[in-house]
Amino acid sequence: MAAEGSDDRSISKPSPGERSGSAAVSGLVIVATPIGNARDITLRALDLLGQAAAIACEDTRVTGGLMARYGIATPLLAYHEHNAARMRPLLLQRLRNGEPIALVSDAGTPLVSDPGYKLVRAAVEAGVPVTAAPGASAALAALVLSGLPSNRFFFAGFLPPRAAARRTELATLAAIPATLIFFESPGRLADALADMSAVLGKRDAAVARELTKLYEEIRRGTLAELAELYAAAGPPKGEIVILVGAPTAPAEASDAEIDEALRSALANESMRDAVAAVAAALGAPRRRVYARALALAGSKP
Repeated sequence: MAAEGSDDRSISKPSPGERSGSAAVSGLVIVATPIGNARDITLRALDLLGQAAAIACEDTRVTGGLMARYGIATPLLAYHEHNAARMRPLLLQRLRNGEPIALVSDAGTPLVSDPGYKLVRAAVEAGVPVTAAPGASAALAALVLSGLPSNRFFFAGFLPPRAAARRTELATLAAIPATLIFFESPGRLADALADMSAVLGKRDAAVARELTKLYEEIRRGTLAELAELYAAAGPPKGEIVILVGAPTAPAEASDAEIDEALRSALANESMRDAVAAVAAALGAPRRRVYARALALAGSKP
């Protein structure tokens, strides 16, 4: 993406497809669909979906409703995690035969928390052309609305439903120096936020709900504040995205804190081991901790 204010002339000249009002389609085309507001479909997406030989989708009822709205009669094929292993070879054969296939999800950009990437990988390995028609994405829409830093972010998808596994997973994400993005179900929202607060600590966060829809809502606060809010209010309705700010750098330990930790460690360990343990625990430079250890040793009567 060109930076704001840049002089990018590479997109100023329309392609032949743009001039004619249509877009040529071949191979496997990844097509983003609206996440709520049906008018968020792109003109190029409508062209591609109309020209495809078939549309592979998660739920034919959901995609069928969108296609009916725009008068698209392309045949629909169900492709989801439960039938992907069976359907993938069939789709690949059609692609090898030169039939253009569009891949969509129920909402948003395909391959984000769905099995579509396996079809893309198989198509690439088979030498089938793969392209994308970008559009709506709940993760990115929530990020830009959250007020949290967007220069670096990490999409973690859905957390495990059980508390113990959820906390273990959160612990593996705790040190990532980026805004974290999660999808979550309404019924687990309060518990997930509480576990995030316990594992990740005091961090700014946001909960985005029903994005692009009539009752779109963004709530911001610390993880603890949001956990308390949703615990009291009960499960909300709609699709939910949780965003959590990156960890802040720990405050530098004072000499008094280092000395206290050293006295405790030196009671049972050698100076070398005590210095190593305290430096690791407090995140303090080893040289500084060693100097404090020498000062403590020199102050003993």
